[in-house]
Amino acid sequence: MIPTNTRQCMDRIRPLLDQTVASAITNRWAALTRNSGGLGQLEALVVHYGLIHGTSTPQIQRKGLYVFTADHGIVQEGVSADAQDATAALSRQFLRGGSAAQVICREARIEPVLVDMGSLRGGEPGVLNYRIAAGTSDICRGPAMTEAQVNSALETGVQLAEDAAGRFDVVGLGQIGVGASAAASAMLSAMTGRDASETTGRAEGLDDATLNRKVQAVRTAVTRNQAETVSPHGALRCLGGFEIAAMTGFILGAAARRLPVVVDGFVAGAAAMCARGLAPDCLDAVMFSHLSPDRAHAILLSFLAVEPVLELHLREGAGFSAALAIQLLETSVRLYQEISTPEVE
Repeated sequence: MIPTNTRQCMDRIRPLLDQTVASAITNRWAALTRNSGGLGQLEALVVHYGLIHGTSTPQIQRKGLYVFTADHGIVQEGVSADAQDATAALSRQFLRGGSAAQVICREARIEPVLVDMGSLRGGEPGVLNYRIAAGTSDICRGPAMTEAQVNSALETGVQLAEDAAGRFDVVGLGQIGVGASAAASAMLSAMTGRDASETTGRAEGLDDATLNRKVQAVRTAVTRNQAETVSPHGALRCLGGFEIAAMTGFILGAAARRLPVVVDGFVAGAAAMCARGLAPDCLDAVMFSHLSPDRAHAILLSFLAVEPVLELHLREGAGFSAALAIQLLETSVRLYQEISTPEVE
């Protein structure tokens, strides 16, 4: 059962299309550029951003990047090229400012926030600690989370989005956690009906043997939990992770408060897929940062009927592409604000 606060949040979500706002932004672009659509998708970005905020004069001043971290029990099935302790190492790199995402954050003045929802170790200085448990259960053997755990993660995400809406004009959403892509693949299989061979991507450094184990583990997990995954909430509880559930709640909370969210990568995309299943109009508030080279990511974006901001063959995680897309979005808004109307003699 979906928790009360999350349900109330879902009930507040409305479609954000406003033809008056869209026309005003489009007409201003036409007046600013000599060729209609001369700035291509940059113009569409500003239209989308303005629609979320409900204004034809959008501003970007306060930017945030929320990265959620957790561990996954499916790692026990040998599905990852990384050891389980890589989650802690990547979290420390992010907290110390050494990740690629942090470089963009410094350059673009984006405030980074790391949220621990369920890492094995925990206790890293500087992290927001909402740790539910030391990783999820192995989804090849049963549900990833209990009802209480998934609902706690959802509520945390909604709460953090409420806070973010008062602090930021736009936020990015990213993830750190070994085994998360296998969980996201299982969710994609369960919610689209596609086989694990299609929904399971080859992560960086994955050899053929490990990829085969990952595909089989995803297939096993979907079959083992199929009786409980007929609803988005059930798919999230049985196949997802603490951080995926928190990102799902965050997207719902952000949509209810009209806070633009830039989703980073495949795992955060799986959270967006689940959020759409719970409240279809929530995706009006979401932008998708990029398309990675993995076919599974393309399948996910196609299933959601969305287009990414960037197509640069990016694989870097931990919010990097979301931060890069926010930087591009800010540039687009600045162009919209500062290009002068051409004088015709």
